[in-house]
Parts: sequence; C-alpha cells; structure tokens
Amino acid sequence: MVDAQKIFKIKTKAEFNALTLQIFEHQFKTNSVYKEFCQHLGKNPLNIKNTDEIPFIPIDFFKSKTILSNAKTADIIFTSSGTTGSVTSKHYVSDINLYEESYINAFRHFYGKEEDYCVLALLPSYLERQGSSLIYMVNDLINRSSHPESGFFLKDTDTLIATLKKLEAAKTKTLLIGVSFALLDLVDETELNLKNTIVMETGGMKGRRKEMIREELHDTLKKGFGVSKIHSEYGMTELLSQAYSKGNGIFHCPPWMKVLTRDTEDPLTLQEYGKTGGINVIDLANINSCSFIATQDLGKIYEDDSFEILGRFDHSDIRGCNLLVL
Repeated sequence: MVDAQKIFKIKTKAEFNALTLQIFEHQFKTNSVYKEFCQHLGKNPLNIKNTDEIPFIPIDFFKSKTILSNAKTADIIFTSSGTTGSVTSKHYVSDINLYEESYINAFRHFYGKEEDYCVLALLPSYLERQGSSLIYMVNDLINRSSHPESGFFLKDTDTLIATLKKLEAAKTKTLLIGVSFALLDLVDETELNLKNTIVMETGGMKGRRKEMIREELHDTLKKGFGVSKIHSEYGMTELLSQAYSKGNGIFHCPPWMKVLTRDTEDPLTLQEYGKTGGINVIDLANINSCSFIATQDLGKIYEDDSFEILGRFDHSDIRGCNLLVL
C-alpha cells in the first residue's frame, strides 16, 4: 500500500521517480482497466524499471470506463463540459481530501498563502453546470480567503469592475481567475490599470467567441487590465493537480506532477526536450484513479521540465480547462 501523504512531501527528482514506480505498481494491481491496458502492451511491474517505460492511458478512457484504483465509493464525481449530446469524462474521486491537498499545496507552492488574497472568480460557463472540478477548487480558495469581497461573479460585470477598482485603490493583493471569453467580455466594457492584481485565465472560448492564439489573447488582456503579464492555469477534469504559468505561456508543475511529450505518429515513444508532441501527464495526486494519462493536447517540454501548450490534436472535442487551439 502506498502512503498517499508522501505525494506532497516530494523534494527531489529521485523521490518523485521512486514514488512514481510505487504508484504504477499499486495501480497495476488495483485498477482493472489500467491493468488490462498495460497487459495489452506487454507491460507490468516486473519489466518496468524506470518511469519513462510506464504506459499512459488515453484520456478518452475516462469517457467510457470507471477509472478507480481502489474499491472505495467515490466521494464526488467530477465531469467535463461538452456540447449537447457529446459524451463527457467522469473522474471518480474516492478521497476528496487528496484533491484539496493537491490544489492548496500547488497554489501555495507558486503564489503563497491563499488567505493573503482577495479571490475574484469569473467562470460563468462552469457555474452554469454541475460537476466542475475547477469550481470546486476556486470555491474553496474563496472560502479560505480572509477577504470579505472574495466571491464569484456570474453576470454582474459592473459590480466586478467596481470591486476591482476598490481593491486597487486599497492596494489589496487580488487574484482574478476567469475563463478566457469572460475576461475578454470584461475588457470590452472597460480598461483598467491593475497593479496589485494577478489576472489568471483558465483557457477556453467554449463557443462564446472566436478562438484566438495565446499571444493575441494575452496581449488583449494585458492592455485591457493594464498588467504586464497574464497568468494561466493548466488543469482538467481527469487530473487532481494543476500547472501554472506566470506569463508567456510557460507552465511549471508542482513537485508531484510531471509533463512529457510523446511522438504524434508513435504514441508509445516519448520525445526529447524541445520537440512538439502529444502531452502526457504524470499526476501522483491521481493515486486513486490513474496517474498516467495521455491527453489530447499538443505541446513542448524544456530541459527545466517547464512546458507550453501549442494546441490540440485534430478532431478532438474542445473542452474542460484546456488551452486555446492554434
């Protein structure tokens, strides 16, 4: 049995690699879907000696299978967004405390204590449906914030603009987190000059506006909010961890998460640094589901293990917290 508390105590690459192999063995033994997938590839704990050899399940498995690595009942089921009639992903989370530990530890790793911020959320498309892991996370950050102005804003943009100006005048440390189309709608109405606010986009036009490349989106938002950088969050329904970018679209993972790229023509082959490929994610917080996921995103990784997202594979649905299509 793997001690889940070790996940958030990882300090070195050696510790990450050792725990990754332990979790692979645990999930091979306890997750029937993942075990069958590995066996089809001829992989098992006896012939896998390093983390680069571990198989990654296609993310679409979360649409058709129950991905669980224990026999517990799910505390909560997170679901992806999707167009009418489309099949959505379901992430069965058997220990919600692990998700909470993951996003709180990650936020503190990159931004410091959440209670030091006023947290403002502009996530209308997520609030309009049930089962969003992003809403769960942001709602908890709002509740943990010590500021009385923290909260969600659905359609009352006038109040949000007034709140941002009030917080700016008071030099309050503020986080504004929003889906891309809603942030664009906001700067269409006003121009701000924010010196004490982090503006963070979670990606996605969700059919509300024309898709934009990241540079165009960020340039528009920087001008509208009067900030030098736009931050970004990279997460999805199928993951319990998030990576963050503090500008320029370059993301960094918390110590228990790692991104790799696979060859687009040979999905079982991992690529070298700097080459565009399919994004694979190791998320050790997914200990109770599957920690090894081949996403439908395209990107590059760099020698410091940072990465950027360059788009998505053709013919895949655009959803969740995934970033923009080029």
